[in-house]
Formats: sequence, C-alpha cells, structure tokens
Amino acid sequence: MVVYRICVATGHYFLAGTLDSISVTLVGTNAESPKQRLDHIGRDFTRGAVQKYKVNCFCELGELLLVRIHKERYSFFPKDSWYCSYITVTDPDEVVTCFPCYQWIEGYCTVELRPGTGKTICHDSLPLLLDHRKKELRARQECYRWKIYAPGFPRMVDVNSFEEMESDRKFALTKMTPSADQDFSSGNRYLPGFTFKIDIPSLSHMDPNIRYSFTKTASLLSNAIPPSLGMKLRGLLNRQGSWKKLDDIRKIFWCHKTLTSQYVTEHWKEDHFFGYQYLNGVNPVMIHQISNLPSNFPVTDPMVAPSLGPSTCLQAELEKGSIFLADYWILGEAPVGHLNGRPQYVAAPLCLLWLSPQGVLLPLAIQLSQTPGPDCPIFLPSDSEWDWLLAKTWVRNSEFLIHENNTHFLCTHLLCEAFAMATLRQLPLCHPIYKLLLPHTRYTLQVNTIARATLLNPEGLVDQVTSIGRPGLLYLMSTGLAHFTYTMFCLPDNLKARGVQCLPNYYYRDDGMKIWEAIEKFVSEIVNYYYPSDTFVQQDSELQAWVGEIFTQAFLGRKNSGFPSCFNTTEELVKFLTAVIFNCSAQHAAVNSGQHDFGSWMPNAPSSMRNPPPQTKGTTTLKTYLDTIPEVNITCNNLLLFWLVSQEPKDQRPLGTYPDEHFTEEAPRQSIAAFQNCLAQISEEIQDRNKTLDLPYAYLDPPLIENSVSI
Repeated sequence: MVVYRICVATGHYFLAGTLDSISVTLVGTNAESPKQRLDHIGRDFTRGAVQKYKVNCFCELGELLLVRIHKERYSFFPKDSWYCSYITVTDPDEVVTCFPCYQWIEGYCTVELRPGTGKTICHDSLPLLLDHRKKELRARQECYRWKIYAPGFPRMVDVNSFEEMESDRKFALTKMTPSADQDFSSGNRYLPGFTFKIDIPSLSHMDPNIRYSFTKTASLLSNAIPPSLGMKLRGLLNRQGSWKKLDDIRKIFWCHKTLTSQYVTEHWKEDHFFGYQYLNGVNPVMIHQISNLPSNFPVTDPMVAPSLGPSTCLQAELEKGSIFLADYWILGEAPVGHLNGRPQYVAAPLCLLWLSPQGVLLPLAIQLSQTPGPDCPIFLPSDSEWDWLLAKTWVRNSEFLIHENNTHFLCTHLLCEAFAMATLRQLPLCHPIYKLLLPHTRYTLQVNTIARATLLNPEGLVDQVTSIGRPGLLYLMSTGLAHFTYTMFCLPDNLKARGVQCLPNYYYRDDGMKIWEAIEKFVSEIVNYYYPSDTFVQQDSELQAWVGEIFTQAFLGRKNSGFPSCFNTTEELVKFLTAVIFNCSAQHAAVNSGQHDFGSWMPNAPSSMRNPPPQTKGTTTLKTYLDTIPEVNITCNNLLLFWLVSQEPKDQRPLGTYPDEHFTEEAPRQSIAAFQNCLAQISEEIQDRNKTLDLPYAYLDPPLIENSVSI
C-alpha cells in the first residue's frame, strides 16, 4: 500500500466552510487512486481550516496530473457551498505538489484541479490534459457569453447567462421611489433621493461568488447613507431651483471634507489651479502640445498680450513648445436632455493653455464652440471676472462629461470588462497569462453589472444628473471608442503623442511612468519564463484566441485602432499585458479616486448647464452664473455619486498584492516579490515628494491603487 498525504485549505471568507461530504481522487501518469472521503472526527472544512488527510493507493501513481474533488450530500443537510483555497499532495518520495483552487464550489459536483505549474497549450502533450483544457474552456464559454449593449460599444457580459452560470441564483435590481420611512437596517439598501434600490435577498439564496461580491457592494452603498441623510434632513435632495449663493454649496459635505476638496473650494477660481487640473486632476489625459493654432480658433496676439506680456508673441511661444490645447470636439453633436423638466445645454469648447516661464500651466483663451464667429466670442483672462469664470466653468462641464463617460467608464470599466471576459473565455486556469491577469479582473464584471443597472439604464443616475443623459452617454462612448487607439491606451506612447513629456509638475505622468515600468519589468520576467522565444508565442493558440477576441469584442475589429489582433513576438505580448494591467489598476485609480476631492465643490465639475453658452461678453453676473450651473437637487444627487465611487473598498487588494497563490514555481514567485519591492520603493518616493507639496498627489501611490476595477 502506498500512502499520499494531502492538505486541504478552506478560505477565510464569510460562510467559506461546508457541511457537504468531500472526497478526492488523485490522477497520475501511471494510475488513479480510489475515490476517498476526507473525514476526521468532528467537523471538517471549517472557515480558515487547513486540514491533513491520507490517501491510500495500491501503487505509485506517477507524476500527478489532476486532483478530482467530489462534493456530495452529507446526511440530511442541504447543499452547502465551499470555498477551497488549495490542496497540496505529498507523494511517497516527499515531493510536494500544490493544486491551487481559490474558488467557490457550489452544489453537488466534481471539480478537477491541475498542479499550480503554469502550462501553455504548447507544454501539454497528454490527451488527458489537452481534453481537460478544452472541456474547461467550453464550459466557461457557455457561461460567459458576449452581449451587445449598444451599437459602437465594447461587448460585455450577457447578464442572463451570468445568472444562469451562477446556478440560477439571481439578484434583483428594482426601481422604486424612496419614502421618508425607509428602513436602513435590513438587507435592502436604499439611497435617499435616488430612484433605485438594490434588493439583496437572504444570503442563503444567492450563489456564493455573487453573494460575496454583492455583500461588498451593499456595504459600499451603505457608506452613502450618512451624507444622503444629512442632505435629506436639510431639505436639499428634493429642492429644485438655483443656489441662492455660492457659499451655500459648502454646506452639502460640510462634515466630509478632505485636504484636496478644501483646496479646491478655496482655489477653484484661480487660473493656475484651472491649469493644474489638466495635469493632476481626474482627467489628466486631455491636453496636447501644438505648434500651430487650429484654423477654427482665431486667437490673435493682441488678445493674449496681457497674459504673455507685450514683448512675447503667440507664434514664438508656439515654436518654443509652450502652447497646449484642450479640444472638446466630441461634444459638438452630443444630444442634450432635460432635468427637472427644463432643457439643458452643452458646449464643445477649445481651450488654449500656456506654460509660463515659472513652469505654471495657465489658460490663455477659451472659445465655447467649434465654429468661430460673431456669436462665439473668445473669452480671455482680461475679460470681466464673471465672463471669464463662466467660460472656465463651461470647460469644466465639458471636462466632467468627457471624463465620466470616456476617460473613466469607457476606457477603464468597459474595456477592462472585455479583458476579463476574454481571459475567462479563452485561457484555462493553468495558463500562465490567466494566472497573471486573474487578480486584475476581480469584481469588474459585478461592478459593471451594477453600474449598468443603476447608472446607465433608462431613467438611471446618468439621466437624472447630467445634461446629455443616457442618449448623450451612448453617443459619447461609441464615438470615443471609434477614435480610441493603441497609442492612447499605452501610457508612454500617449505621453509622447501628446507632447507632454517635459511639462513640469505633471505628477500623474511621473508616478504613472514609474508604475508602468515596474509592471513592464514584472510582466517581462513572467512572459520570458514561460515563452523562451517568439515561436512559443506564435504557437500558443489559446493566447492568440485571447487577443483575437479582445480585438473583435472590445475594439470591434477596427484595424485603424492599432490594437493587435495577434502576437508575433514576446515584446508585443509584454507591451499589451503591461497596458492591460496598468489600465485595470493604476489608470482607473488616477481617474476614479479623486472624483469626490475635485467634484464635491460643484462649480469645479458641474454635471449640467441650464443656459446656453454666452454669445456676447459683459452679460454675466453672479445671478446669471448661479442660474446656469446645476440646480440644488441635481448637485446633491451628483455629489452622492462622487462620494460613493471614491470610497475605498473594505477588502482592498492594492496593486501587487496576490494573496491567492496561483503561481507555484519559484521564478514567478521571486518576480512577484521583486515587483512588490519596486512598488514599495515607488510609494516611498511619492510620499517623500508629497511632503513638499501644498496639494499632495497620492492617487498613484501603490498602496492606494486597487489591483482591479472593483469600484
């Protein structure tokens, strides 16, 4: 009789343990073990338990290929889900083989685990293992199906198939109108003033994978209850009409201030802060250097002489590389809706900026339309205070619309969902690229499903708080994707194409490049370990199917986008994987985490404008300004949304944190450790720099970056 020793680890999650009967079968190159039940005196497989068992075999099994986990009914107990972290097997020669699992096992079933050694399809030759890969992918492709949400959108997960995949355990998303006596103590989480509810059924009736994710989301939603209750008690959430004075806006989040939000409130009118936000605000990817003025933006030397000085001409500054442009052309044909029964307005501005000799980026001129003419004046810093402030506020409204819809939701949330989908559908668990990317897909499908049910749906939050509403959202995202390129997706190429490599005080660029290079080095080590040459990349049919599916489903097969549809070299693979991980983690942090900081003072990020752009100068006053920016209830609802999406998740996994050990070989484990050390060094450098700044930039500090789009 030959004895194999096994160790079974149950996860630490809530309800991770099980009362079901667990048996195992060991499968080797020479033989299979008998199916053996794992049973000690007392309860097995409790939450966080690591338990040891013995499996008796009639002969040595050879190299271990699979562990089959059989989950069956125990006595009269009902089905009980189980989160298995891993199983290790020690053979008679004391060789230990680890079989990572890190997943919920639901119902009565048999699950097959492979050893943790990463294997591309090129490394598998045994028919048993090749068949295992095919069966796994076939099952996942049946569960995770693509869905067309809207024409011109990246494809996304089919919610119906998602529910079917999750053992028919459904969550309800139901419209409702809140009343004054809502109960916040139950599992139903309401946000006062919002016209939606996420109904969380009894946890025992939900699939474990969904259950854990939506418990997290319910906790997140409950974070909005204190500020929303405060607004409701002060009668702000339902109050229509203009703000009486600007100072009244300070009262909304009087007890939820941050250092940055206070700075914004104090400096939002100042030109230097207006320029600063193009570098280190929530949309730090907008400006580009120009050497000639656009033909539709007729700025002249006399216009800008008060800013540049009498001895400096605009052409000289253009030739010197000191002039930058923010062009909001995409808003020119955006549809516009109604809020509180009143029409809203949108502009498509051109904003010219100048890098002063002191290294400060300042606005020089603003035109609020793409078509110049007598009814479209060019606003200047030398204009009256309220004319210039209103022109800048129109630009900030355009920034809000493009940031929220394209920079944030399209280019991080939706694209990262497509990456997650392709990873789940085309790469088996044993594939090294699956192991690399899995932590960077955590919660993305769930978060986006909730967003579509509450923000993007008809009469959802987008319709309730933005001037363009859902039709404008669909237009902006489809148009944005049609013009999105691989150059824009890859940070180093993006910075070079925009001509912003030498701008001073551009902390998003500086921190982002450090993180990009750290990810690139880490990814390069992983890729070169599993792909010794370009030939291995070319012959990996699963990898090629993965990138091909991303090209067709995320970028709709658009060849002029520059995105790869196949890989020919390890260099191409490293670049693409680096960009995917960076955008799923650091880029999302850069454009998401500061929304409350920069948006809680509403005039700095108005979601709608109630009067058309001014056609003449000298007509703006404080009253007309207040009558143009969002009404009281629109402001409050939008700021609640900012508050929600800026909250840190309670189960945060910062960039480079991999508690689930999918890689078991020594080389990739050393690469992970080196990556973590590099990120720690970057964090130390960022924190040291921030001590010297009046307004610290911490959104790309690695401990504050989530591994994935999870909020």
